[in-house]
Amino acid sequence: MRAGDTGEVLAVCVLHAELEVPGRVGRTAIDKRPVAGRVGVRGLGLDGDHVCDTAHHGGVNQAVYAYADEDARDWATELDRELPAGWFGENLRISGLPVSDAVLGARWAIGDTLLEVSAPRVPCATFQHWSGEKQWVKRFALRANTGTYLRVLTEGTIGAGDTVDVVHVPDHGITVRDVFTGADPARLELLLAAEPTVSDDIRMQIDRHHRRRANAERAAQRRDDGDPLKAGARA
Repeated sequence: MRAGDTGEVLAVCVLHAELEVPGRVGRTAIDKRPVAGRVGVRGLGLDGDHVCDTAHHGGVNQAVYAYADEDARDWATELDRELPAGWFGENLRISGLPVSDAVLGARWAIGDTLLEVSAPRVPCATFQHWSGEKQWVKRFALRANTGTYLRVLTEGTIGAGDTVDVVHVPDHGITVRDVFTGADPARLELLLAAEPTVSDDIRMQIDRHHRRRANAERAAQRRDDGDPLKAGARA
């Protein structure tokens, strides 16, 4: 995704109804549905929307959630079911942009708002329950088409049919997919150095990736040390 690229808002979605879910959280606001007209966008999210689990969702770095229509249609084909706008818990269903490959810190002008790409979506047990699909969290994570959270830099309104103008993309090039998968933890250090707006949640994700990589390397070394052929070759 580069500055100058454009997409379109197909739907703006806000809370339809809170639902009861099993477990500690108890209630969820994942049930989003499209609404007509223009919707106010504030620092903590869209007018008419909210989160229930404020310990793990919401806040300025997760104010707005966008999902690509192209990814939603791929899932609909695979699952053989309709996945209408809002099904992923998204506020914005967007077409024409690779949303999950948005660069952290990129800025999107939509309507009279300015939004900044801030984090990947991390699937949770509530999403699993909502989907009704077997091993949904694992499947969603493996695909890594997470969509992106956005922080609000300029408040305003957004409506279906608005153009999404990518007005700025940082040079570091690290995407929400990169942060989610952690395939190259060393490269993620560039993000910490280059992007001052990185949230504490992103820093913790990067730290987890480093620890997983270090644990995997130690486990591989232990296996090598216990393999007499490899041990003999080193000798």
